[in-house]
Order: sequence, then C-alpha cells, then structure tokens
Amino acid sequence: MQSALTIFFMLLFSLLCLLGILANSFIVLVLGKQWLRCGRLLPLDTILISLGASRFCLQWVGLVHNFYYYTHMGEYTRNLSRQLFGLHWDFLNSANFWFCTWLSVLFCLKIANITHPTFLWLKWRFPEVVPQLLLGSVLVSIIVTLLFFWGNHTLYQGCSIRECFGNMTYQEWNKRMEIYYFLPLKLVTLSIPFSIFLVSMALLIHSLRRHIQRMRQSGHILQDPNTQAHTRALQSLISFLILYALSFVSLMIDAAGFFSSESQWYWPWQIISYLSISVHPCILIFSNIKLQGTFRQLLLLAKGFCVALTQSPR
Repeated sequence: MQSALTIFFMLLFSLLCLLGILANSFIVLVLGKQWLRCGRLLPLDTILISLGASRFCLQWVGLVHNFYYYTHMGEYTRNLSRQLFGLHWDFLNSANFWFCTWLSVLFCLKIANITHPTFLWLKWRFPEVVPQLLLGSVLVSIIVTLLFFWGNHTLYQGCSIRECFGNMTYQEWNKRMEIYYFLPLKLVTLSIPFSIFLVSMALLIHSLRRHIQRMRQSGHILQDPNTQAHTRALQSLISFLILYALSFVSLMIDAAGFFSSESQWYWPWQIISYLSISVHPCILIFSNIKLQGTFRQLLLLAKGFCVALTQSPR
C-alpha cells in the first residue's frame, strides 16, 4: 500500500513535468511559427528552440521512465527497458546541458561589458557559429549516449546470463558499475559544459553587478527603469545558475544510485532533479520580450473567450 505522502509527491512530480511540457512546447511552437514565416531564426532563438525541443522530449521520457521504473523495478534490469530508456534519456540530457551552456555563453557575449580583445572577437564570431555548435553538441551527445549504452548493455548481459564476477553477486557488480563507471563517465561528460557555463555566468553576473553599482554611484535611484531592468536581468541569471547547478548536482547523486524506487526519498528527489527543465522555461518566457508578448496575447484571448462564455445566453 502506497503512503499518502508518496502519492502526493508522485502527483507533484507529474504536475511539474506537465508544467515543463507546456512551457517548452509553447517556446517551440512560437519560435517554430516564426521560423516557418521568416525562413530563419536569430542565434538566440535558434538556441531557445533547440533547448525547448530537447527539454520537451526529456520531460516525456523522464515521466514515462520514472513511473515504469517505480512500478516494474524487479524486472527493470532483466529486460531491455533500461537500455531503451537510457538511450533516449542520456542523449537528451547531454544535449540539454550543452544547449544551456551555449545559451549562457550567448547571454554573456551579448550583455557583458568586457573590452578584452579575445572577448570582443568571440562576441563578433559566436553568433555565426551557433548552428555548428548546436550540431556539434548533438554529435557529442551521441558519443556520450553510446558510452552509457555500453554500460547498460553490459549490465543487461550480466543479468541475462546470471554471471557472477569473481566473488561478487550481480547486485554488487551493478553497484560497482554505477560508482566506478556511470558516475565518473557522467562527471566527465557533464563537467565540461558545466565549467563553460560557470565561467560565462560568472563573467556576466560580475559585469551586471559592476554596471548596477556604477549606475547607483552616478545618481540613478533604485526606481530608475534602467536600474530595475538590469536588476531583473541579474536576478534571472542567478536563478538560471542555481537551477543549472542543482540539475548538475542531482544528476551526480542520481548516478551514484543513492535513491532507488524503494527509498521514501525517491519521488522528492525526482522533483528536485526535474526542477530545472520545468521551471527555467517559464523564466525564459517571462524574460523574453517576444515570448512574453505572445503569452500575454494568449491570456487576453483566453480571458475574452471566458467572458464570452459567461455572457452567452443559456
């Protein structure tokens, strides 16, 4: 019998995934419509639509995987389920991390006020190579996926033939694979984009803080529109940094296998793990003028539709 608390966290996880699916699909639809109409997208919009599409798929894979794993844990490693889910999840998760990294780099190059020649060269060159960087991220994600697939396939073979490796049982060998193969592999493959992300965000946040301090010292009050705009941008970037770092740490802990489906903390931990890809799209929508304007138009249409329904004769 499942406890009421477990059911509550399962429901909360489902609602969080639903929020992420709706927000990411909104980003993809709005920018996809613009792409079809104009035939091209700006570098920022190209990264956003790629990020939205990867997160949309990742939410669905995560939602189905977690409920299947929770209800079929006994047979999860004995059939092809682990390989099938892992193939999709590892690819989408790696691509999502790289797309987030390029988004932070683009923000840094567009907003940060740095006059170093290397920075100025990157600022001029980066927008032109965004499609190539996204394609390269996809290729890197495919290689990472194959490395994880090899590990999952090895576990499946060991479970199928019921081998014992030395004096270890299959469960002990599975735990060793998680700690000595999957965890280091995930640490290496995700640390590279995470490091680039941290550097670009640190430069950008430092530049914004310096700019805000200069504006205050020059006599601009806190209610000044420019100061408020920069303060909101700083708050948005800090929230992006926190969510990205939380996602990275949660994946490292998850790779170590600390929370199985039998743990009472399994579903709360899944909520923390999927918080970034569910909440950050909402932040992107409300911080992007184009997406925010379209969202407000939809709200006005929905409000007008509701008013029309209430006023229609019965």
